[in-house]
Amino acid sequence: MKKYLPFLEWMSPYNKKNLSGDISAGLTVGVMLIPQGMAYAMLAGLPPIYGLYASTIPLFIYALLGTSRQLAVGPVAMVALLISSGVGVLAPLGSAEFVSLAILLALMVGIIQFAMGALRLGFLVNFLSHPVISGFTSAAAIIIAFSQLKHLLGINIPRGKVHETFIGVVENIDSVNKPTLFLGLGAIVVLVAIRKWYRRLPGPILVVILGTLAVYFLGLQEQGVQIIKEVPSGLPSFSIPLINGDNLLRLLPVALTISFIGFLESFAVGKVIQAKHKNYQISANQELLALGVANIVGAFFKAFPVMGGFGRSAVNDQAGAKTGLAAMISATLIILALLFLTPYFYYLPNAILAAIIMVAVYGLIDFKEAKHLWKHDKRDFLVFMTTAFGTLILGVEEGILIGVLLSLGLLVFKVSYPHIAELGRVPGSTEFRNIERFSKLETYPDILIVRFDAQLFFANANSLRNYVQQKLAQKTGAQHLILDCSTIAHLDSSAVHMLHDLVQDLQNKDIQIYLVGVIGPVRDILRLNGLLHDELIERFHLSTNDAVEFIRFQKENNFVAYVGQTNDVEGIDQ
Repeated sequence: MKKYLPFLEWMSPYNKKNLSGDISAGLTVGVMLIPQGMAYAMLAGLPPIYGLYASTIPLFIYALLGTSRQLAVGPVAMVALLISSGVGVLAPLGSAEFVSLAILLALMVGIIQFAMGALRLGFLVNFLSHPVISGFTSAAAIIIAFSQLKHLLGINIPRGKVHETFIGVVENIDSVNKPTLFLGLGAIVVLVAIRKWYRRLPGPILVVILGTLAVYFLGLQEQGVQIIKEVPSGLPSFSIPLINGDNLLRLLPVALTISFIGFLESFAVGKVIQAKHKNYQISANQELLALGVANIVGAFFKAFPVMGGFGRSAVNDQAGAKTGLAAMISATLIILALLFLTPYFYYLPNAILAAIIMVAVYGLIDFKEAKHLWKHDKRDFLVFMTTAFGTLILGVEEGILIGVLLSLGLLVFKVSYPHIAELGRVPGSTEFRNIERFSKLETYPDILIVRFDAQLFFANANSLRNYVQQKLAQKTGAQHLILDCSTIAHLDSSAVHMLHDLVQDLQNKDIQIYLVGVIGPVRDILRLNGLLHDELIERFHLSTNDAVEFIRFQKENNFVAYVGQTNDVEGIDQ
């Protein structure tokens, strides 16, 4: 039961020693969520109140079903950007239709994630490489920051790509509203200073209070500073999302994107934090189920899609969160804000919310990873930059597609061209190593020793054959080929055909082949395909040293005609 209801592990019985940490973290993250939720709703193109709606019911659901005890679920910048770009092409931002589609999107995302969890598809997290993820998130952070320039500068810029936004800023630079700019820059300075020197202070809520007071007492709204104005109070009522077949089809691409990317981000954050605690385990499939149910139920209470956020989760952990009770306390604080505090948001300037977003997403730009890859792995650096520029130039959905294709392309390339090594003996030992990595190894003019460091199947079978043929062409006096198969755990039909053809080629050249380190399952496959005792394969040995010593013994004793013999050990399956 605890497998599907993880809250039973920490709730019954609840350890009272965790209470102070959970309360502290819950209040801290709750205070942080109020301005962040409103800011991310605005980023998504929704009225700010929907950010608070998304910070209530989904948090309770995830706290009960999620396997991470510190992951802070709620509105996140990445998902907000995807909502804005994906739903924005179907309806005007902020319109009733846009809101309806965003809520329907939450339901779709929830259903997709729940289905993925039920089908045990959590392993899909492995199909995006780290350079792709870093490149995409870095570019998305830049896109998010640029999307907030209109609020920070107080100018009207049409939605568009990063370069279009930049051009719009340049063209409208004379129209910048100075009070708005000073207010936004001041908020950024305060947030950065607090993050650097006073991390315990709730920076976002502090700038919200200061910005609201500045507008109210200085009358900045009369000088062109845009404010939130009326924010409805009260809890979100239960309502069924408007389901339309055409809308489902139109939203499906962005729903799939948010489901995958959102889960990827949430799971990555959860794993990083869980590694610090080690008193519980993160389950990818249960995380999909938890996020899925949170989004499904949230959709019936006017929430847009939610995921786990890195910044809030880090704060939650640092503030002392030990169990899911911290998330419940955060959600309770949001409910109290909805009931009693919304009238005080009237004079909250958009520039303050823009500043909160820009400072938050700056941390997503992975300068360190780019620098590391440039120094240590130029190929992964190229992947990083290709994904980043593809996202910046073409768009978010296109950038994700580029990233997925690059990841799959790299995977195919790596399995198609695995590491293959020619071996030599370490002097005075029975060990054999790669001649390109170790010096002064003993090699034999009449023996080629090859180690294949991968599974052998249709994608890479010809790589082995081509490598052997190339090496034999260079080693003109070779009469024996020893193939180290110790890393091969399976052979498909293509690999079997390749081995049969290779053996025939070698026979035509009077070169004898020896297989060493063949494990039981592979021996079974060779036996079923008539290769284990095939006359073309003359020797099976337990180790490379055994094969070499056998060849040397035969040569020293002038044993020439031994085709068809085997050195197989009956009854032993490695």
